[in-house]
Amino acid sequence: MTSNLLSLAIWLPIVAGLIVLATGGDKNAPAARWLALAGALVSFLVTIPLYTGFDTFHGGMQFVELTPWVESFNINYHLGVDGLSMLFIILNSFTTLLVVLAGWQVIDKRVAQYMAAFLIMSGLINGAFAAMDAILFYAFFEAMLIPMYLIIGVWGGANRVYASVKFFLYTLMGSLLTLVAFIYLYYQSGGSFEIAAFQRLPLTMGAQTLLLIAFFFAFAVKVPMWPVHTWLPDAHVEAPTGGSMVLAAITLKLGAYGFLRFVLPILPDASREYAWIMVTLSLIAVVYIGMVALVQTDMKKLIAYSSISHMGFVTLGFFMFGGVSGNQLNSWAVEGALVQMISHGFISAAMFFCVGVMYDRVHSRKIADYGGVANKMPIFASFMMLFAMANSGLPATSGFVGEFMVILGAVQVNFWYAVAGATTLIFGAAYTLWMYKRVIFGEVANDNVAELKDVNKREFFILAILAIAVLGMGLYPAPFTEVMHQSVNDLIWQASQTKLN
Repeated sequence: MTSNLLSLAIWLPIVAGLIVLATGGDKNAPAARWLALAGALVSFLVTIPLYTGFDTFHGGMQFVELTPWVESFNINYHLGVDGLSMLFIILNSFTTLLVVLAGWQVIDKRVAQYMAAFLIMSGLINGAFAAMDAILFYAFFEAMLIPMYLIIGVWGGANRVYASVKFFLYTLMGSLLTLVAFIYLYYQSGGSFEIAAFQRLPLTMGAQTLLLIAFFFAFAVKVPMWPVHTWLPDAHVEAPTGGSMVLAAITLKLGAYGFLRFVLPILPDASREYAWIMVTLSLIAVVYIGMVALVQTDMKKLIAYSSISHMGFVTLGFFMFGGVSGNQLNSWAVEGALVQMISHGFISAAMFFCVGVMYDRVHSRKIADYGGVANKMPIFASFMMLFAMANSGLPATSGFVGEFMVILGAVQVNFWYAVAGATTLIFGAAYTLWMYKRVIFGEVANDNVAELKDVNKREFFILAILAIAVLGMGLYPAPFTEVMHQSVNDLIWQASQTKLN
């Protein structure tokens, strides 16, 4: 069974989604919900052995599966995970389970299609994280856009069509250059699409620079990095709650993962040469986007800008080259960035769910339409306080661990990088807690707030699970860091080598 775990993680949710889709119209909505829940639960459970059976002392690929796919072009169905990718498959399956529960009562039209879209997308995302063949990665990477496009476009807000088309065009256009890069590497490697073969391939600086530009447009848009970030706030504002949860918790991580899997190991010389550009763009995202978040009047848009700022911290950590020769990545910064990605998955999903809980009752995302929510929803207010503090980087929450590690690594490379990066703690506290104060504290502001009722059992369960994840990771991050440590060391070694021929 172990050898097929990754295939199960990919195809189980996809098959479950197709079964849910077959239940038909809304008259069978209850059956669709229960089938979706069963499919999401089983799909999550099959990813657990990826963690329990993972060899933390071995940095190479594990749970490998290899089957010829398109033999004439040497394209293989080749799967595997290491410490850089395994946790994201579990996080994705975990988030999908919560999303099914989050939409249990809220979605009352096209229920089967809604649940099926998330299940199918979950399988495709797992495929992208597990792919060891470049074309297989590209197929999963592009295919996952379709369910998200439909989720935003069908179940989104008033401007859903504009937001979904913008999301699709931005991410698709960026990815097309990646396909060109893969084809170039295919011919340079003598006819192989294996990612491992690309990582061994000698390349001139000119070729590395052009390939870096191609990869940058695909992965920077997906993260998203400044200045190609403008699609994300629109997508978040218009997406349903479940769409925002998956978009922030998982799909953004695929862009950052692309830098780890393709840019740093395949293009080490260009990565070192142009690291200053990546650091600059990352710091702009941390500082400037943090200030943009301060002036937002829409809760979802504020959290969306918060995501861009926090993901800037991730890309900052990935390009912290230092050491005696200046060509070695800082291990603290890289591991911290990975921890930040996992933590952001928990916190952003929780924050968007909190906004969704209030929106389901008041049907407004505007900060000005709230005030005094704690008087009517004390349990909810307590949970949201925890997640707001975690988003601000409070010690003992997951939000602190990754940011502290990146700042620690940045100090060793360049003190001023660390100073600029640390402003995320200041801006994060400012915009998050200011929003919380205006929405939650004070007197009851209006009749809509006066009629609010506290969280039900389903909402409490989702919030409690996310709270346990945020606190657990904050208090004891070792279970997360120990599985990535050896793979990070291997990546650092790869990025320190030269490929100039």
